Amino acid sequence: MRAFVLEGLAAGRWEPGDRIVERRIALELGVSQAPVREALRELETMELVTSTPNKGVRVRELTLDQLRDVYLARAPLERRAVMLAAPRLAGNVSTLERHLLAMRRAAAEGNIDDQALHGVAFHRAIVHACGNPVLIRHWNWLGVEAWTRLSLRWLRTEPHGNAEDHEEIVEGLRRGGPHLGRLMELHIMDYAHESRSA
Repeated sequence: MRAFVLEGLAAGRWEPGDRIVERRIALELGVSQAPVREALRELETMELVTSTPNKGVRVRELTLDQLRDVYLARAPLERRAVMLAAPRLAGNVSTLERHLLAMRRAAAEGNIDDQALHGVAFHRAIVHACGNPVLIRHWNWLGVEAWTRLSLRWLRTEPHGNAEDHEEIVEGLRRGGPHLGRLMELHIMDYAHESRSA
């Protein structure tokens, strides 16, 4: 249910200030209002919507500070994830290479949305390869894909870097090495710095 609303936000179904009516979503999906209400509560904890008594739920304005805070929380998670994923991948980076190729193709076509989607998929593949369900759950809770797409839609920021920024990580996973976690952390922190200077 949360994924349905997140996709609606990312795709532009609801814009900042718009009201999200849980009864309409429940009718559309053929479910009770309870799971919709729970999904909207989760989105409120993510600071994507705000709930006001007698006024309902509305989409919040996205700020650069919020975006930066997501990256600051994301960086240590992905640092640990890549360190745990490296021995499990054992140099097999074929999935990551496919995402790199898709990012290059999207950049060449000027398709910013696809570039963002494949960039997030690249990071998701590493996180899921770490094998730690608690870490994976926390990373998923951050709503990285939604935040990335929303920042492009609402703040009109350019995606940070391109496939080249991710190539170092692929090479690090292929070779191994003690600095892989720091490399990933710096990679994510560059997003935070870019959101500050945007």
